[in-house]
Amino acid sequence: MHNRSPTVTSPHHESHALERRLGPYDAAAVVVSNVIGTGILIFPAIVAVMVPHPMAILAVWAGGGVLALAGAMAYAELAALKPRAGGEYVYLREAFGPLAAFLTGWTSFVAGFSGAIAVSAVGLAVYLGRFIPVAGDATPLFSLPLGIVTLTVSPQALVALTAIFALTIVHIVGIGPGRVVQNLLALAKALALVAFVACGLTLGRGDVAHFTAEATPAASGMLLALIPVMLAYSGWNAASYIAEEIRDPARNVPKALVLGTTAVVILYVLMNVAYLYALPVSSLAKLAATEGGRVVDVAADVLFGPRVGDVLTVVTLFIFTGTISAMIFAGPRVYFAMARDGLFLPAAARVHPTRRTPAFAIAAQSLWSGLLVLTGTFQQLVSYTGFAIVLFAGIAVSGLFVLRRRVPPEERPFSTWGYPVAPGLFVLASAAMVVNAIQRTPWESLAGLGILGLGIPLYFLVRAMTKR
Repeated sequence: MHNRSPTVTSPHHESHALERRLGPYDAAAVVVSNVIGTGILIFPAIVAVMVPHPMAILAVWAGGGVLALAGAMAYAELAALKPRAGGEYVYLREAFGPLAAFLTGWTSFVAGFSGAIAVSAVGLAVYLGRFIPVAGDATPLFSLPLGIVTLTVSPQALVALTAIFALTIVHIVGIGPGRVVQNLLALAKALALVAFVACGLTLGRGDVAHFTAEATPAASGMLLALIPVMLAYSGWNAASYIAEEIRDPARNVPKALVLGTTAVVILYVLMNVAYLYALPVSSLAKLAATEGGRVVDVAADVLFGPRVGDVLTVVTLFIFTGTISAMIFAGPRVYFAMARDGLFLPAAARVHPTRRTPAFAIAAQSLWSGLLVLTGTFQQLVSYTGFAIVLFAGIAVSGLFVLRRRVPPEERPFSTWGYPVAPGLFVLASAAMVVNAIQRTPWESLAGLGILGLGIPLYFLVRAMTKR
């Protein structure tokens, strides 16, 4: 018997209740926007270094997609069983207790969502600089020393903060406007990449000879290549964070997770087909050593000529904006759930009386993201804690085995396909990726473990404060 959070507030209390206004396609759009990011624009070059064989490259991306789907199916059962806001925070709390849950929430707030928002917002400013040069200017306008960190205001930082602020307002104003904006951005991102693939394969100047190779790929290289591939697929679990706002969650959360993840897997495999049509594997691999390593730019130059650069920049702007919006939408639901359990700022547990959004939680995340932009610490935080995101997803899926023993079959609204093999493979793959990350980047991982470890005394401090 595990201990539950000591001060759980009923999720059905009026001031702590979210409205179920989202359908399966709204939730699937959040998945699509969370997943589709710069990973598919950059990581194919890294994969080509590890797997110098065209068909093996496609196999790795397809295999990573299967793993992502396995994780999505496990989350679908967990979300149907516990249709509450918060995603793996809720699942870890139910399976392993409040400390494990707090640590995933702590990591999400410090870096997982907030850091990723800051990265995307600065990236948006950089690429906007192609059209408006001052937008990407990182020259400091002024600095404010604050002991261990310094706040630095630059034109680039101001553009990044404006993007965060604008999308924060959209999602505070109401789930209706937030849903419309999110759906449009997800559709724009997906259609832009579909157009790139379709035009590249039908009108582009590629070569099918690039798909043939004599070398036999090493199995070890393919396993290693799963790490960047799975990072590119991260975000497949996004619909679980907003499960409390999805109508008929037992039916629609699984549908959203499977639809969104499947759509991204198909699109990512097709993107790699287009890349290989444009470039031989050797040329693709060389891009990993170049600054930025943006495969899509070089592939587009080959397929269409150099005049498409502006179009691709616009596509990238949509990708960054959609990612920021999706994370501002999903992330605060974790802190809302934590606060409802007495493990975050109490105000974060309140729902706006008319807007019916967790307004304080949304504002708190965006404020921290803005501070990360101004201090320039977001890149380090994201790189330090990247393995922890994989770790907690693996632990959450392992929680399915725990809850299966506790909950009788007749009380499970949805059952994972391929149980226990599919979730078991996901857990093993997650463990292997975490171990590999610690071995390959020991100092960064040590720093990440330190950040994670800070959450332990903080948890006991928060518990002590809430008992008063």
